[in-house]
Amino acid sequence: MSKPKKVTPLMKQYNTIKAKYPDALLLFRVGDFYETFGEDAVRASGILNITLTARNNGGEQTPLAGFPHHSLNTYLPKLVMAGCRVAICDQLEDPKMTKTIVKRGVTELITPGVALNDDILQSKTNNFLAAVHFNSRAGDRLSQSAKIGVSFLDISTGEFLTSEGSPEYIDKILQNFNPSEVLFSKQKRKQFSDTFGDNFHVFHLEDWVFQKDYALETLNKHFDTQNLKGFGIDHLENGIIAAGAALHYLGETQHNKLQHITKVSRIAEDEYVWMDRFTIRNLELYHSNHQNAVTLLDVIDKTISPMGGRLLKRWMALPLKSVEKITRRHEVVSYLLENVLVLDKMQTNTKRIGDLERLISKVATGKISPREVIQLKNSLEATVPVKALAINSNNESLQIIGEQLNECETLRNKIKETLNEEAPVNILKGSAIANGFHPELDDLRAIATGGKEYLNQMLKRETERTGITSLKIASNNVFGYYIEVRNTHKDKVPEEWIRKQTLVNAERYITEELKEYETKILGAEEKISALELEIFSKLVTWMLQYILPVQQNARLIAEVDCLSSFAVQAKLSNYTRPLFDESTDLDIKEGRHPVIEKQLPPDNPFISNDVFLDREHQQIIMITGPNMSGKSAILRQTALIVLLAQMGSFVPAKAVRMGVVDKIFTRVGASDNISMGESTFMVEMNETASILNNISERSLVLLDEIGRGTSTYDGISIAWAISEYLHEHPSHAKTLFATHYHEINEMTETFSRIKNYNVSVKELKDDVLFLRKLIPGGSHHSFGIHVAKMAGMPQVVLNRANKILKRLEKSHSSEELSDKIKEIAKDDLQLSFFKLDDPLLEELRDEIADIDIDTLTPVEALMKLNEMKRMLQKNGSLSQKK
Repeated sequence: MSKPKKVTPLMKQYNTIKAKYPDALLLFRVGDFYETFGEDAVRASGILNITLTARNNGGEQTPLAGFPHHSLNTYLPKLVMAGCRVAICDQLEDPKMTKTIVKRGVTELITPGVALNDDILQSKTNNFLAAVHFNSRAGDRLSQSAKIGVSFLDISTGEFLTSEGSPEYIDKILQNFNPSEVLFSKQKRKQFSDTFGDNFHVFHLEDWVFQKDYALETLNKHFDTQNLKGFGIDHLENGIIAAGAALHYLGETQHNKLQHITKVSRIAEDEYVWMDRFTIRNLELYHSNHQNAVTLLDVIDKTISPMGGRLLKRWMALPLKSVEKITRRHEVVSYLLENVLVLDKMQTNTKRIGDLERLISKVATGKISPREVIQLKNSLEATVPVKALAINSNNESLQIIGEQLNECETLRNKIKETLNEEAPVNILKGSAIANGFHPELDDLRAIATGGKEYLNQMLKRETERTGITSLKIASNNVFGYYIEVRNTHKDKVPEEWIRKQTLVNAERYITEELKEYETKILGAEEKISALELEIFSKLVTWMLQYILPVQQNARLIAEVDCLSSFAVQAKLSNYTRPLFDESTDLDIKEGRHPVIEKQLPPDNPFISNDVFLDREHQQIIMITGPNMSGKSAILRQTALIVLLAQMGSFVPAKAVRMGVVDKIFTRVGASDNISMGESTFMVEMNETASILNNISERSLVLLDEIGRGTSTYDGISIAWAISEYLHEHPSHAKTLFATHYHEINEMTETFSRIKNYNVSVKELKDDVLFLRKLIPGGSHHSFGIHVAKMAGMPQVVLNRANKILKRLEKSHSSEELSDKIKEIAKDDLQLSFFKLDDPLLEELRDEIADIDIDTLTPVEALMKLNEMKRMLQKNGSLSQKK
């Protein structure tokens, strides 16, 4: 029988701690190093590119990798950004004070969604932890009517949001908020993957965490409330459960000081413009589909504070639908543009303001340094002139912001009198507390700092007494203070001196006077360190009462910064104020693409274009034209102008008049989802289906090259049917449809609200000049072979392509195809459900529209059908049809 393997005490301790955190990479403090063992070591060495070694553990070789403890801030961000959950295990006692193995324990668990480390966080980006609650059994297939709860919590800023809605809505806001980590029940892994994909860092919690009673208990306990009515979320059962799970997770990750999380807010779906995940991706608002590509955020972000940068992203993700709120933002931007001196002063002072949200969060979590407290004080001082500028402005919205800004004078004065302006990062470095604040501390400092003069006097006195001219008084960590005598003067050493150490060329001694002095100095330094730590800790605790005022200041400064950013962008790029009215029109004069125009050289200015859409006369614009002529750019710029306008920004156009848009849908560009078994065409159809199932009378629909992923006849049929559906749908949604199918131009003869436009070109003898101007009328050429020539296609291929094209055009003329389509369209129109003038059929339509299918029983359905049949028979319509 083999003997059990002997495990060292250190590895036994490691294994015990690791068993409590099986899903985390454990950084185990051993002396001056953080070590990882086993699979953790293999993983860490790969991510950090550090050497993988091994240690003998009871006869077995255990993989080992580590780094110096002072390099934690260098290596930790790399681990977390790679998606690791990192448990930091520190020594909980001084090794000198114990004869057995040092006591160790996990002091912090850092995950991608729970981080306070500045090296991990991005200043202008929230670090959201999300929790998702599925209100269904594991394995159930979700319908679009299913309710899912979601919450977003940023421990670094204290923001806590929740909502609930359909899978499509939750998918949209997950894309918008881009959480660093998502929590959900272990039992819902497949549901999450099927619904939201596999692109998130995820962590699975036990199912009992996602129970309503537990969530209510967790939230009410944290906020010290009886119920959640005060937060306006009490009706969001699924949202509450998700929020409770997120808060629970903070406790699980050793984060228990959470006074800065002061409220949980509802994301009000009905207040913001709807953009599905496809639209967010297609418009490249803050993430691009291409590496190093410029996004809309890159172009318009002129914010100069971290809080402003984060708020601008939020405004972009959630454009407003309230004309009143949009107008208030526009009025502030107008005021700042008209008062450039005020704008300059606002920005000058905002530059001096640090990250108030994250600084006060560090106060709450007890992780703030003395230097950061000084930064907080200086940032609050910079808000004082911003407050004065706002109050003294002639703009009501700015005046309200100014009145709400809190000068926090008592807080600033307290910090100023307590801390040294040049306070260090680490309180243990000393000199953090201001001179004159604490009499005992000042006395101890006098003893410690006066030591040099005392030692100089002692050295002078002993040199004269002994006649040893080369005497030296110094100290080290092992022997403390000593007097050093070179061997040539050894015979002059007084008898009362006690030898401490022998060197090659000298001897070191200690005297009673020096021992007393050493005790006094060391005692003073220890007392100084303890006293400074105590004073600083009391200051941080006292500062907790200012969490809410500082958070409010952060929010207000962020708002001022965003509105100033809009004004700066408008000034630099010649943006104008859009005018809103009660109509559903969209009238853009000389609109430009905000991103493309910034990429063009000065000698090649962007060609502006007019776009007019309404629901009565010009509901759908069919845009034809060759490749590379700018059709997609016109579609995208229209969406971006609307988006900017409803964010509260000015827009790149000569003039814009519009009614509020409630939903923006885009189907632009080609992409696939091969991992889910979806081709480019399948993705295109999924996106288009989502649009057609969700349009409203205030929607803006942008379709590009629908049907190009299949055969010509299939594609034309789909494009025609979609256009017809949009035209005949009761919403009359405003639509731009860019297509290569010139046959679609014929729709204008049958459908009154469809108008043809084309992006013009100038045909030269052997070339084509793209004018990029949108003009009335359809185009009849694609110039695809010309584009192939521009791409450098071999001439022999181009010649052959031209010959084939001519043959195909003879045998399959577009005129013949158009005639066939017109025939079909006219025939079908006789039976069109929406266009019939027969009063009886109008009545039948109303009958069907009023039926509540969700509550209709099978028997009632048969009776209703029979009743309609009798109506037709009675009026003779049925016999006429026969």
